[in-house]
Amino acid sequence: MAIILGFGDSFHLIPRIISLLYNDFSRFAFSLGIGKMITSISMTVFYLILYIVFKLRYEKKYKMLDLLIYFLAIIRLILSILPQNEWISINSSYSWSIYRNIPFVIMGLIIILLFFKETKKYEDDIYSKMSLAISLSFIFYILVVLFAPTYPIFGAFMMPKTVAYVWIVLLGLKDLKKSINS
Repeated sequence: MAIILGFGDSFHLIPRIISLLYNDFSRFAFSLGIGKMITSISMTVFYLILYIVFKLRYEKKYKMLDLLIYFLAIIRLILSILPQNEWISINSSYSWSIYRNIPFVIMGLIIILLFFKETKKYEDDIYSKMSLAISLSFIFYILVVLFAPTYPIFGAFMMPKTVAYVWIVLLGLKDLKKSINS
């Protein structure tokens, strides 16, 4: 999960850093746009893996929920690669940023609820904070999606979103360390 996150974000962050160094976003619009698209895809994969981690952790077998999660992920991926997103434009489509994030947010809400329910049920100390970490990542991300196009300062919420992602990964590593030492 950490590798996917770092790899995906690098496609977005490296062109952004270069654009800032040259103070010229239009010159790097293509790289920035493709980077944002790759980040969108990698975030989806990140949460698909987290869903699989959930199922393995709690030994759950959900046929219909699996179909729903994979359906939402596929819709998100399809919406993310459509040209209507205008990824390589300096002013990409605000409407399409909303459209492609609807299935992603639904997917996130389902995963939040699953972790919340199961960690309470099993009194799972390590993963008890998982639903909070996921919730924070989505709250910060939604703030960026909704408000950064009009108020660019909201783009700064991507930093705490990434911190929440790191927290998610660290919770998993803590569990892995515990299981290795057991």
